[in-house]
Amino acid sequence: MSISLQKGQKVNLSKEHAGLSRVVIGLGWDEVQTGRGGLFGRKPKPIDCDASALLLTNGKIAGKEDVVFFGNLRHKSGSIQHMGDNLTGAGDGDDEQIIVELDKVPAQYDRIVLVVNIYQAVQRNQHFGMIENAFIRLVDARNNSEMCKYDLTENYSGMLAMIFGEVYRHNGEWKFNAIGQGTSDPGLGEIVNRYV
Repeated sequence: MSISLQKGQKVNLSKEHAGLSRVVIGLGWDEVQTGRGGLFGRKPKPIDCDASALLLTNGKIAGKEDVVFFGNLRHKSGSIQHMGDNLTGAGDGDDEQIIVELDKVPAQYDRIVLVVNIYQAVQRNQHFGMIENAFIRLVDARNNSEMCKYDLTENYSGMLAMIFGEVYRHNGEWKFNAIGQGTSDPGLGEIVNRYV
């Protein structure tokens, strides 16, 4: 049975799901539906959100190879794979997925931070206040069952990026922390710099 998480809540994945080795992390969002500005109004550009995974050692990122995103779909260890870029967020279910092979994550990495930023947010004048139904969920790949889900319900108007959550290793067990922190970082590079 899936656990519905609140902001800041943690769950022990190893304890709740013995033998867990492969996790599918699904991230989703929808564009807020608004009027299109009348007969001659310009249709706004679709909001293109990009999910990324940052592998950290003692809270820091060692190098660009430890960022898994649409431009680097697979970590060098083979433990994390991004399943590809969704340009609009249209449709139901996960918009982007990241697969984590927990048993293959090298020992030096203790944290995998999951972030989403809006592509060209500043140029397109877009922010997370224009997005609704945003969520992150973790699925046990053995049986495709959802283990936990965190729905972001706060108003993130003006925020250009989001730190959704993190999968982290503590005392040999894997846990998940629902973070839900909006940021004004205009791109992935600025988010990464938070962890340098």
